[in-house]
Amino acid sequence: MRYAKRGRLRFTSHRDISRAVERAVRRAGIPVAFSAGFTPHPKISYAGAAATGVASEAEYLEIGLTEPRDPARVRADLDAALPDGLDIVDVVTVRPVRTGEAQAKPGALADRLEASEWRIRLDGVASDDAASAVAAFLAAAEIEVERLTKKGRRRFDVRAAVSALELDRRAEETADAPCAILRMVVRHTTPAVRPDDILTGLRQVADLAPPSPPLVTRLAQGPLDADTGGLADPLDSDRENDQPSGDDAEAAQGSALPISGEAVSADAVSA
Repeated sequence: MRYAKRGRLRFTSHRDISRAVERAVRRAGIPVAFSAGFTPHPKISYAGAAATGVASEAEYLEIGLTEPRDPARVRADLDAALPDGLDIVDVVTVRPVRTGEAQAKPGALADRLEASEWRIRLDGVASDDAASAVAAFLAAAEIEVERLTKKGRRRFDVRAAVSALELDRRAEETADAPCAILRMVVRHTTPAVRPDDILTGLRQVADLAPPSPPLVTRLAQGPLDADTGGLADPLDSDRENDQPSGDDAEAAQGSALPISGEAVSADAVSA
């Protein structure tokens, strides 16, 4: 499943989101499978969840079911049971991949999420200052930042993880206040390079320091195309192997939603 975290829900922790999803699964009557053992848990797993305070149009989770269900119906029922701002965008069925006469298990969802596309709104920052900082960042061969991780303080190169970084001048023109808006594609590395690490790097190379906290939105996650630098839909392979018929086919066609994060502005924080 692909879901979005919008508006005030950007400030919800991942633990609270997982609890909300479990409650919504029960309300929607979805036949979720449970793990074995003394303390069974619903088989719901998350891949690359965004940090608290970050909005997203492209979060992913997997749910194991005890029996088949129409993906379009699951999407509608679960979306209706979730709070406003936590929205189910797309659902597909994971099926075995056919290779000749044999069937192989599909690759892990997390392995398909090779990179993320981010939008960062910097209120109070002049566009020319941001452009100079971006140019300095891209010109650097290496930019090391330090961050506290679970294994203690670590220094790592953030420049190597950034495959694309530019100003979104069209979005700046339509913004409700003076600001600079950055768009970037960041590879998923270990340790993970986060948007705030990129901002730390921009401060190091160009002394770019926004006067207010940035508004960060993840627009997409998926396989990284080395030639174009863009991201593909990580659920495409499941769609290719899933060929519904009859009523299921009509429902699936009616539930198709765009993959692009441009369809919804997740930067607004409602009162």
